[in-house]
Amino acid sequence: MGKVILTGDRPTGKLHLGHYVGSLRRRVELQNAGDFDRMFVFMADVQALTDNADNPEKIRQNIIEVALDYLSAGLDPTKCTLFIQSQIPELAELTTYLMNLITVSRVQRNPTVKTEIKMRNFEANIPLGFFCYPVSQAADITLFKATTVPAGEDQEPMIEVTRELVRRFNQTYSEVLVEPEIMLPENATARRLPGTDGKEKMSKSLGNCIYLSDSAADVWKKVKKMSNGAPRMSMDEPGNLEGNAVFTYLEAFSTPDDFAEFWPEYKTLDELKEHYVRGGIGDGTCKKFLNNVLNKTLEPMRVRRHELEQDIPEIFNMLRKGTEAARETAAQTMDEVRKAMQIDYFNDMALIQQQAEKFRSK
Repeated sequence: MGKVILTGDRPTGKLHLGHYVGSLRRRVELQNAGDFDRMFVFMADVQALTDNADNPEKIRQNIIEVALDYLSAGLDPTKCTLFIQSQIPELAELTTYLMNLITVSRVQRNPTVKTEIKMRNFEANIPLGFFCYPVSQAADITLFKATTVPAGEDQEPMIEVTRELVRRFNQTYSEVLVEPEIMLPENATARRLPGTDGKEKMSKSLGNCIYLSDSAADVWKKVKKMSNGAPRMSMDEPGNLEGNAVFTYLEAFSTPDDFAEFWPEYKTLDELKEHYVRGGIGDGTCKKFLNNVLNKTLEPMRVRRHELEQDIPEIFNMLRKGTEAARETAAQTMDEVRKAMQIDYFNDMALIQQQAEKFRSK
């Protein structure tokens, strides 16, 4: 299949700025550059159910929210394949086969799994589906023979598990699956955007998000409350950049064009930082600038989202077509997997002939 991208999100809520700078913005750029032969973007509803099994309605309602975020951010269903994970049964089949090629202790050592188990308070009772989701994720990637996975740095341990499983499968059976590489955001700050509190990764569950669909008023309300790191008694005091979410966000989003448009006194963020650290700039002024920068990014998405919301049945139709196209690819890979594992019994004419001769000679 050549160069293939696969990436996706759990539909547990609307997408936020962390998703956008961590992966979504890059997906749109890659899609439009046309350097890859295929691009698959999916809603990982099966993965979302591993810690939301008692609340499927949450996932059901957010499928359309994520689809709207994808499209409003610039993903184009004529250039990439958008699909829903649960509607590809081949994924569950491949997950089952890959589970036989990895140990429980190997999954337990995965630092991302450890972190997420702790974050969800699963230490005492870990749902088996949640524990096994690194294998499910490996199936997502390998079923479509993805060569590249755009993701944040927290996903690197997961991609390494996928590579190990690919090597194990190919050594045990046949060279069928493809080892993927992770593609990290070019902007290092964007690899793990903190929440508005400046203390944690931006997360829906922690309530520290700015959503792509937030109104301008909501964005300003959240920016005003954003952490400035160490408090200052007055603007004349030297500012501290450490733990300062405002400047972290400016690092991830601002451009020289933004300074020219909204704050021409400075040409670059480095100039602003130097003045801020020296003292003489108020935090409120910095927040107003950040608010302008963020809303400049988000306003085109809001306009596009409003247009898309007028025809929701067409969004579902687009997802259905994308899922059908994805399943065609999945079926082809599974034919190769079953043949490599020698479980394609009905298509193995040599096996049928061999068995026929074996029993005929009795």
